[in-house]
Amino acid sequence: MSATLTASGAADAFRTCAFTGRRIHRQAEALVKANAVVAVVSLLIGAIAALLLVLTRWQAVHLLPAVWYYRILGVHGMNMLIFFIIYFEMAVLWFTSTALLNARPANPKLGWVNFGLMLLGTILVEWMQWSGKADVLFTSYPPLKAHPIFYLGIILFAVGALLVVAQFFATLVIAKREKTYEGSLPLVVYGAMTAAIIAVITLLHGAIIYIPTFLWSIGVIKSVDPQIYRMIWWALGHSSQQINVAAMVAVWYMLSALTVGGVVLNEKVSRSAFVLYVLFISMASAHHLLVDPGFGPAWKVVNTSYFMYMAVLASMIHGFTVPAGMELGMRLRGYTQGLFGWLRRAPWGDPGFSGMVFSVVVFGFVGGITGVTIGTEQINIIAHNTMRIPGHFHATVVSGTAMAFMAATYYLLPLVFRRKVAFWGAAKIQPYLFAIGMLLLSMGMTFAGSFGVPRRHWDISFSQAPFSVQFNPAVDLVLAVMGIGGIMAVTGALLFIAIAVKSVFFGEPLGEIVPGRAVAGVPQGLTNPPVHPANVDEVNERLHRENPSWIGPTPGTMALVGIFLAAFVVYYFTNWKLLSVLWKVG
Repeated sequence: MSATLTASGAADAFRTCAFTGRRIHRQAEALVKANAVVAVVSLLIGAIAALLLVLTRWQAVHLLPAVWYYRILGVHGMNMLIFFIIYFEMAVLWFTSTALLNARPANPKLGWVNFGLMLLGTILVEWMQWSGKADVLFTSYPPLKAHPIFYLGIILFAVGALLVVAQFFATLVIAKREKTYEGSLPLVVYGAMTAAIIAVITLLHGAIIYIPTFLWSIGVIKSVDPQIYRMIWWALGHSSQQINVAAMVAVWYMLSALTVGGVVLNEKVSRSAFVLYVLFISMASAHHLLVDPGFGPAWKVVNTSYFMYMAVLASMIHGFTVPAGMELGMRLRGYTQGLFGWLRRAPWGDPGFSGMVFSVVVFGFVGGITGVTIGTEQINIIAHNTMRIPGHFHATVVSGTAMAFMAATYYLLPLVFRRKVAFWGAAKIQPYLFAIGMLLLSMGMTFAGSFGVPRRHWDISFSQAPFSVQFNPAVDLVLAVMGIGGIMAVTGALLFIAIAVKSVFFGEPLGEIVPGRAVAGVPQGLTNPPVHPANVDEVNERLHRENPSWIGPTPGTMALVGIFLAAFVVYYFTNWKLLSVLWKVG
């Protein structure tokens, strides 16, 4: 009798997904929902802050006074780079380790305790920042000192996140031991595991630097060495963005399969690229210290001209395998017309697909090219502390990661929350509005930085200074482009938030879904899943046979790679040319 009740209870702990047939653990699903909701709230705060900032950096508007500009800049950084991203990543860890492996979570009650720790830390940090007791910006470099509760809030948040990561690994062990899946970990889960490993490295660095800083803030220790702080802090600050990159790439692979039946070209190559992230991404954070006087040139060159390129290689591999997998998946389904016929016939009205593609393109073409260029020691001298830096990371973190997470949300709403996507017509255009806005914003910042406009600066007219600083008149134009792009991007972000909130709290229940019949509010990847033909191996062999071996079965992607490399060469050469003019070489 007891055994029967236990078995019944275990069965009640799961539900069966109407789309995938997978077992979904109810407690894990609730944790996914809680983390996703807080992530969206953080995004709302960060987006409002972004609008205020962009209307201040647009010199013709210059909205905020100096004190509130720097205060809101700190709020924006914490909410967008930390809270929004990491809460969403916690949701990704719970989802991938349970739903994709048909597994039960490790100690879900502890998961709620850890979520509570993160939430308490978030509230404390928000309280300190909004009350003006932590005007130390996102990096909080000493000797700037915030109220002790600010550092305590960060530590509590980090401890909660670290324990969730530990639960993720414990869940993988449970799934392996209970044989809920066969063979190797699915690639998407493998990518999430990569993000989790980097998270451990990142959070440990955070503990190493924030615990003594907290003790310094309450007077237990006398000082914190600014140089040591900067070095260790960036192992937290930069690596935390690489958690995002690994999670983003995992989302790319997932959405590629869901939306167009994308395939994985070579599992070993993709998994090896994830390993490169783990091995080299932390050392690459040294590129933030290229102009710091306290580190020798050998240390800088080794970390940025060797180790960083190994991490860049990983992104370039994924940047090829994801679109190539999409192209091959489409060609296997019969979309073989011309070089880009597969791309023209893709489901551009599916926000999950369009958002994923924009994430790949802007991350690679803008974020990737600018990042490698300004990560070069010599070129960094003319880019450091200019608006080229935020121009780069707004293309990677926001256009890349945030866009990918938004795209994934359009699938998670029906899959996890079992609601139709509200405002379906608006949802279809939201990725376009956000992506174009972010592209204009990033390009405007990058060009403004190329003219020497400083980052993190309230007033580039230096109106109260005893000297006059004049920028090229073109700066007014590019700052206007940045401002217009920022307004568009914030509008796109607010539209996404409205869609998510309406869907989750007031949305129409999913109801019965008939395969093959389109339903407004449900992405077509769920109502009409992409299916490969029964003779897929035969078609695959023919596609390989019909193209030269050096091109393979994905000629369209090879052409796009050629365009990417040409743009890379031109931009890189232009920067060396500008540097040679500055140094009067030749």
